[in-house]
Amino acid sequence: MSEIRRFPFLRHLRSEPSSHVMVYRRGKLVKKGRGLTIWFRAMTTGLAEVPTDDREMQFVFHGRSADFQDVTVQGVITYRVTDPELLARRVDFTIDLGTGSYLKQPIERLELMVSQLAQQFAWDYIASTPIRNALTEGAEAMRSQVAAGLEADAVLDEMGLTLVAVRISSVQPTADLERALEAPMREKIQQEADEAGFERRALAVEKERAIQENELKNQIELARREEELIAQKGQNSQREAREEAEARKIEVAGAAARSRVESAADGDQIKVLAAAEAESTRLTGAAQAESLKAVEQAKVDAEKQRMEAYGALPPAVIFGLAARELGKKLERIDHLNLSPEALTPYLAKILDAGATRLNGEASR
Repeated sequence: MSEIRRFPFLRHLRSEPSSHVMVYRRGKLVKKGRGLTIWFRAMTTGLAEVPTDDREMQFVFHGRSADFQDVTVQGVITYRVTDPELLARRVDFTIDLGTGSYLKQPIERLELMVSQLAQQFAWDYIASTPIRNALTEGAEAMRSQVAAGLEADAVLDEMGLTLVAVRISSVQPTADLERALEAPMREKIQQEADEAGFERRALAVEKERAIQENELKNQIELARREEELIAQKGQNSQREAREEAEARKIEVAGAAARSRVESAADGDQIKVLAAAEAESTRLTGAAQAESLKAVEQAKVDAEKQRMEAYGALPPAVIFGLAARELGKKLERIDHLNLSPEALTPYLAKILDAGATRLNGEASR
């Protein structure tokens, strides 16, 4: 919208580049153009502003198909003003000189007129088309028919308008009709799902049958091999029995032969064994006698040598050695009685030996 500022005795207008402004004085068009900036006096000036950019208009309308079913159509129509002066003569675009807003509602009136034209062409298509065709092919066919009708209509040209585009966003039946129309397809989809389930189950059964057949074949093959194994084991057992019988025959024959040989040589062998045993006994006795003789002779020689050694010793030494040997034989001595007759000679000898030793040391 244009911007109007007030000054003493004058006012200033500044419009947008997308708006076509027309200035009237005393009923005559004195100035026009897009994006004008002018000074004017409110008492003698009239202003009209027509938008020249592309305008989008949404529409929603209802219709009835050839089979008497309600249909709702939604869409958008894009149009543009190509002759602002011609449109200004048909629709009042006068703006308020104080605020710059429209005194009336020209845009709403224009959109209502275009919407009614489009609705007429859409109704013509819906009324001649069954509901199924309208739902499946209606959007594109309806768009083409509405666009062709608006372009061919002389009203838009007479008003200075040009159609830019027509878009149909949806063609919808009532909720009950939509559910009824969806039911066959839903049932078909359900049937296809059921068929898929049946096929899957049939395939599973087929695979299960194949698995069972394979298992049965395996069992048959195992039974056949087991039969062959049993037959082979029987043959092996028979062969072993025959071989064992042959071996026993050979062993019995050999034993009989050895028995005959042994019975024939039994007498000679007993004689030889008796002679050998007698000779062994004789040799053993002779060896033992010789060994015993050698041991006793060694004992006699040792005792003889010891007695010869004792014969050269004085009686006192012999007496001491006897006492020592006696002490080795006794475990404990409870009482010892020595008579003076036994000790006196020995004490005298000890004193003499000590005196002799002292005299010898003195003489040295």
